[in-house]
Amino acid sequence: MAFCLFPFAFSLSIAGASAQQYPARPVRLLVPNPPGGATDNLARVVAPRLSEALGQTVVVDNRPGSNGNLATEMAARAAPDGHTLILSADAQIVISPHLYRKLPYDPLRELVPVASLVSTQMLLAVHPSLPVKNLPEFVEYARRASPPLAYASIGNGSQHHLAMEMLKSRAGINLLHVPFKGGGPALVALFGGEVSVMFGGSSAGPFVRSGKLRALALAGKRNDAYPGLPALSETYPGLEVSPWLGLFAPAGLPPHVLDRLRAETSRLLADPGTLGRIRGIALDPFVTTPQEFAAQIRAEYARYGEVVKAVGVKID
Repeated sequence: MAFCLFPFAFSLSIAGASAQQYPARPVRLLVPNPPGGATDNLARVVAPRLSEALGQTVVVDNRPGSNGNLATEMAARAAPDGHTLILSADAQIVISPHLYRKLPYDPLRELVPVASLVSTQMLLAVHPSLPVKNLPEFVEYARRASPPLAYASIGNGSQHHLAMEMLKSRAGINLLHVPFKGGGPALVALFGGEVSVMFGGSSAGPFVRSGKLRALALAGKRNDAYPGLPALSETYPGLEVSPWLGLFAPAGLPPHVLDRLRAETSRLLADPGTLGRIRGIALDPFVTTPQEFAAQIRAEYARYGEVVKAVGVKID
């Protein structure tokens, strides 16, 4: 009887070993933005490194649309086997659920965070004609301005919008919101003098260095790229906005697959060559443990929920 059962037992062990093999085919890395932006640039750095580590091609699949919600829904609906991943911005995970009345996915329940990857800086920048040299002077000037100073954002409900609303609340000032369709038009409006101030992303850096804009503070922590520039939190403790990009997968991922992805991503972020390429595209490596990353997501989800409610912005 034992001899008769041996082939069956052997076949079960082969099947079990096969089930543990990952990846079994190319991996799709969804990018919720068109080619050429920061998220896509990061994907082009990460995908080849993951391909080498996993032994399968990682294909970058750009799926822009609906402020990133299209690709995020695709990731949430994909089979939880590790063959579909998404390189997501924090906005899709912690802000969109509060902005959209009928969001077709629940990021906290239908996606699992694999790893944090990078963070970006936002600068509080003003037109150089504004007679202010630092944050306290700007706050005092804005408090006395009549009519209120106008500020640009890259769109309703964007982090650029919500960060300024948080600053308005903490500083006790009034500003007029002027939303634009993207960072490029918003920056053009600022250095053209159509608006007085905005929170700009990494693309604002060259304009600050050329003197077309004046930077007053960083929304996140101090950064060597902007020596001497203070952080908002130094004046308003707790007021910190540091946009990030992370790797996510459909919820329900088998533990061995999740562990493999986390281990390979951790090695990737420890590689000097990869770190150099990340910094070369004006991004800062953002390394956390899985527990720290999950806790940050929950905290930011709650914080942005309160901000969106206070501002009263909703998108249908």
